[in-house]
Amino acid sequence: MKKLSIIGLLSIALLLSSCFSKTPTQNTTATAPPAPSLSVAKLNKEDITVYTEFSTILEGKQNVEIWPKVSGFVQEVYVEEGQKIKKGQLLFKLETQTLNQDANAAKASVNVAQVEVNKLKPLVEKGIISDVQLETAKANLEQAKASYESVASTINYSRITSPVDGYIGEIPFKIGALVSSTMTQPLTTVSDISQVRAYFSMNEKELLKLKESMPKNNNNVMDVNKAPEVTLVMVNGKDYPEYGKIAMINTIINSTTGSVTARADFNNENNLLSSGSTGKIKIPTVYKDAYEIPQVATIDLQGKKLVYVLKEDNTVTTLPLNIITTTQKGYIVEKGINEGTTIVLEGVSKLKDGTVINPTKP
Repeated sequence: MKKLSIIGLLSIALLLSSCFSKTPTQNTTATAPPAPSLSVAKLNKEDITVYTEFSTILEGKQNVEIWPKVSGFVQEVYVEEGQKIKKGQLLFKLETQTLNQDANAAKASVNVAQVEVNKLKPLVEKGIISDVQLETAKANLEQAKASYESVASTINYSRITSPVDGYIGEIPFKIGALVSSTMTQPLTTVSDISQVRAYFSMNEKELLKLKESMPKNNNNVMDVNKAPEVTLVMVNGKDYPEYGKIAMINTIINSTTGSVTARADFNNENNLLSSGSTGKIKIPTVYKDAYEIPQVATIDLQGKKLVYVLKEDNTVTTLPLNIITTTQKGYIVEKGINEGTTIVLEGVSKLKDGTVINPTKP
């Protein structure tokens, strides 16, 4: 029994020893996470056009208000609202009955004065009366003629014609309405819209930017004759089919509003544009041999914009950007980047210098 007990204890000891010797060694080294797969893109220089937009109000080449020069009742209206008319075409006729009576009286005065002159001439020639009486009669005749011509001119003012070609606007005064030269509303407006003028305003900063991009003349002043063609975005959101030209830029800043006024002209032979319409003017600026950096590819660091550049070993490093302007997509950069540089397009907020990535094409 004692021999069996010793043998049992030895067996248990060997079994325990065998179990401990077969326990695998623990791996104390943690497995590194895989490199993130991120989209990258190679930068190449290109000519980039950026548009600056300004709200605009359109006006016809000429908007002429038609006012009466004399008082009277509207006797005839010869045109319709919206009608196309020619220069010199008759628009309105005012009642002239009272004026005609004044003209008849003035004409009679001329005749009386003429008779007086004719009567005195032979008397002067015969020496019966002095020249003074004849000269007085002649002066009275001239005064009567002037009065008659004044009334006759007033009668002519009762026939109102158009001073320009164009289209008739609203006609608020109909037949029978009493009008005068002192009223506050014109008879109508004639608008020449063969060409329209798009007026827009810009602030001081926008003016400075435009000055920097515009061609200059020999005096180093903006040359509007060499300005790029501009686009008109109509109120329906569509581009007007013809380009316009900048015709005027007022460089004197309004001290009250802090802005300046500019104008672009557009041909309107198709009559698509109307005076009083609104829209937007788009002025292009072309940046040659530049890069457009997507906004999502940038990070902010102490007020600077940076991108992550991919190196040959697939690590990334930051590169500050020298931004010259912004676009709807991102930023325009002309200097500080070598052509062919590859930048990271996504996930940049989680990167840091030296991070290894698995670059993929977008």
